Amino acid sequence: MNQHLLFDRIDEPGLNTIPVYEKRGGYGAMRRALAMPPAAIIEEIKQSSLRGRGGAGFQMGQKASFLPQGEMAKYLVCNADESEPGTFKDRELMQKCPHMLIEGIVITTFGTGIHHAFIYIRGEYQLQAQILEAAIAEAEAAGYLGENILGSGHSLKLVLHRGAGAYICGEETGLLDSLEGKRGNPRLKPPFPAIEGLYAGPTLVNNVETLSTVPTIINMGGAEYAKIGTEGSAGTKLISVSGDVQRPGNYEIELGIPSREIIYGLCGGPRPGREVKMWFPGGSSSPVLLAEDLDLPYDFDTLAKAGSMLGSGAIIVVDDSHSALEVARKVTKFYSHESCGKCVPCREGTNWTHKMFARIESGEATPMDLDIVASVQNQIMGNCLCVLGDAMAMPIASIVAKFRAELEAEIEAARERANALPLATLPQAIPVGAH
Repeated sequence: MNQHLLFDRIDEPGLNTIPVYEKRGGYGAMRRALAMPPAAIIEEIKQSSLRGRGGAGFQMGQKASFLPQGEMAKYLVCNADESEPGTFKDRELMQKCPHMLIEGIVITTFGTGIHHAFIYIRGEYQLQAQILEAAIAEAEAAGYLGENILGSGHSLKLVLHRGAGAYICGEETGLLDSLEGKRGNPRLKPPFPAIEGLYAGPTLVNNVETLSTVPTIINMGGAEYAKIGTEGSAGTKLISVSGDVQRPGNYEIELGIPSREIIYGLCGGPRPGREVKMWFPGGSSSPVLLAEDLDLPYDFDTLAKAGSMLGSGAIIVVDDSHSALEVARKVTKFYSHESCGKCVPCREGTNWTHKMFARIESGEATPMDLDIVASVQNQIMGNCLCVLGDAMAMPIASIVAKFRAELEAEIEAARERANALPLATLPQAIPVGAH
């Protein structure tokens, strides 16, 4: 049975204000944490096995432990950019319960000895930014932010910074450059942000959902939280379900439940008469899975073994009324537009791949073009400064591999529409890689 931890009574009127939040026990975890040794807070987070909820799935406690000890200037940056297509869970958290995020930030900064924190929020989230600004001012007035919080000796300055609508600024180092006032370009790693991040200081970067989970961990205890979900994927997860389902929206699920229970049980499945054709389990950057994969448990490790990933928890469902070519064109158009252009594999690879699918639609392509597209995705993966190139290459490679026959039929049909020579009359092409 699913537990609601973050979304428990999330629609309660006034939950975005301190009085209603405190009636629910809000800021109780912060008071408890401020009475603990800082190292004990990080130990609780480690014991919880909480994996980052923004996409990479790296354990939060381990990430926090990478920060150097000492009194040097260190920073916490909350990644609230949420620009992955299909993802809209953080928006609801910030809009309806902003103090849960603020409480999580205070606890985390106390545990790591950080006194300056930033929330980098997506530029399009104007309403959520206004709600957060009001919540920060309210927390400052209550003595929950600022100097010597509740007499604990811990001081924290929290600043809200609005982005300008660039997908690349969801990548942590591109975000840091943007936060410093530069163009949002990814940085070469190493050094990693935990060693040299914002203003060249040690920086902990975490997602909204990740930080919002910290108060629950302090209240429950890390070991107790780890009992929820599966061994490798502890806790609950907020998921955003969109596409061809009858009840799209945000849901909180216990990690490890069958994917079919999410798509058909919670979301009602596709419209009557339609079937699931493919689905993205972790946003548009995750390799697609098929209807036969719906019985897979929805957790980090199982989806990775199936050749995809849980990512940000954004499930996009595509039914059989759509063609594989339509999906591929939309994916490539987005990533070619959002590439910052800093490195060649991504800049040229995303744009070129988008043009290759346009060739299919115009009737200029042959099946050999699919071999070339697949080869280009292999050249992109693992060869870019950040994961944006991979974010296109992974789903496109999976679509070409799993829908090859359909794409070849599309090529033939498009050639007929364009009055091009039938494929059977063309000279035999030399396979890619042949000599």
